[in-house]
Amino acid sequence: MTINEVQDELVEDFAFYSDWMEKYEYIIQLGKELPLIEEQYKQEQYIIKGCQSKVWLYPELKDGKLYFSADSDAIITKGLVSLMVKVLSGHSPKEILETDLYFIDQIGLKDHLSPTRANGLLSMVKQMKLYAMALQTK
Repeated sequence: MTINEVQDELVEDFAFYSDWMEKYEYIIQLGKELPLIEEQYKQEQYIIKGCQSKVWLYPELKDGKLYFSADSDAIITKGLVSLMVKVLSGHSPKEILETDLYFIDQIGLKDHLSPTRANGLLSMVKQMKLYAMALQTK
């Protein structure tokens, strides 16, 4: 699937839920389904700066595609990073850098996250794009 197809699927999934409590539960469920990051990547160098909770993000380039593994010590934040991994993992660095992450606005995340969580989400996006930029030439 393309990045936009994944985003469209998430927009459809979120449209199924009528209120934000259900949407938060869905985000938490996505976090629980996030594959575990290997313990060796739970190091300071993989922590995303700008998140109130701890979020580890490890990039790996395989066959020209960038794959992310991640974890967080906060349940909602783990769900948010799982959304980002779902959308961006498995695509080329070029695709990641050029994509417009419109699903964040369309599912209402910007309007329904606390300022600290919204800031953390922006930090996740920024870090994923920085990894894509760094690995683009490899």
